Amino acid sequence: MKNETSINFFYIVPFSEETRDKPFISIFFCLMYLIGVLINSSIITVICLDVQLHKPMYLFICNLSILDICYTSVTVPKLLHILFSGNHIVSFSQCYTQLYLFLAVGIAEEILLFIMAYDRYVAICIPLHYHVILSRRNCILITFGIWAAAFLNSLLLIVSALNMTSCHSNIIHQIVCDLKSLTRIICTGTTMFFVIIGLEILILSLVPVLGTCISYVNIFLLIFKMKSKESRRKAFSTCSSHITVMSIFYGACLAGYLIPPYIDFLDVSFNVVYANIIPMINPIIYSLQNSNVQSALLRFIKEMFFIHRNSHSGDW
Repeated sequence: MKNETSINFFYIVPFSEETRDKPFISIFFCLMYLIGVLINSSIITVICLDVQLHKPMYLFICNLSILDICYTSVTVPKLLHILFSGNHIVSFSQCYTQLYLFLAVGIAEEILLFIMAYDRYVAICIPLHYHVILSRRNCILITFGIWAAAFLNSLLLIVSALNMTSCHSNIIHQIVCDLKSLTRIICTGTTMFFVIIGLEILILSLVPVLGTCISYVNIFLLIFKMKSKESRRKAFSTCSSHITVMSIFYGACLAGYLIPPYIDFLDVSFNVVYANIIPMINPIIYSLQNSNVQSALLRFIKEMFFIHRNSHSGDW
């Protein structure tokens, strides 16, 4: 970002500077971060160690947990540093590095949620071709493609943002350096940037959402034709978690960007939900409600407890 006012840093104000609840807020974010990392790390560990879970669906769940850890790790540590130290100054390089990673993880999650919907479509509507379409090789290529597309696309956005000119205040009323906050403090060079943003929304938001909707329309049409109540219940249960996760993610994202820029409190609140609370509840909604993941996690905990007890009894 070019600079007409010799600004070489941003001043991030996540909450009111006069608030007396900073210790409580700091503890809340710290606990939320630790719980989210712990739950998502457990899901990743269980899926990696249990051979029975080495299937496309669980590979995508594992990737979702990795993205959720990345989401909170991009935002919360810096926020905690600001809250504990009282130092609200963030350099240009720090702000744009955080923005780059934040955008990359967000884009990756949007694409991944669409791929997970497609996975359910293939599993329910064309099960005989499931292992051909979503073979091990194809799943690895899809996973690589998601991450590559996300990071390259984020780089494009950052390069276009650097060509804009800052001429307003350098104060960001947000918990993280994000696009919406940065567009408030720029005045020139925005035309190309907003053209790119429009294309981004069309290609990486509307297309995945539309693809997901088409997948679920086909899934539900097939489910309603099923004669067995048990088959219908099973099919609905495998889809309900993904629909819940997707609805919360897109709902919070859309609400956050539709809120008028002058309502700082709501703007910050939705970013907290979008970037911090959702990554913590995703594994609870999606992974821990899955019976296979539940049983694998219980086996893992029992094995850890057994090894721990044996090591202590061996000391005697």
